Amino acid sequence: MIVILGVVILLAAAIIIAVSVISNSAHILPTSSFSAFGYHVTGSTGILLLHGVILGAIAMLGLSLILAGARRSSRRGALARRDLKQSHQHGENLNHAHDEAAADENIAPSPGTPHRDIP
Repeated sequence: MIVILGVVILLAAAIIIAVSVISNSAHILPTSSFSAFGYHVTGSTGILLLHGVILGAIAMLGLSLILAGARRSSRRGALARRDLKQSHQHGENLNHAHDEAAADENIAPSPGTPHRDIP
């Protein structure tokens, strides 16, 4: 869910930035007005820079959400793989113990031979 939200935020910021640049490509440095999606921003180049910084921060927020979600998924996958490996090892240990017990039952100790413990 976090990854999807991050993708939506990042795409929205990227689309707004791309449309703004494409629609105002005739101006090298707009001094009077700037428009995106029909919304005109009037003011100085400082205001234009401020809008760019805000859009860049929003894009970075989206990217950080994507990376946080991917890191979380990776960590959960690693934990699942570790648990699966432990489960397989436990099953193998049980099978080995069962085989040893079956082998001990099939071989009867000779009379007078002390019973030895198997570690």
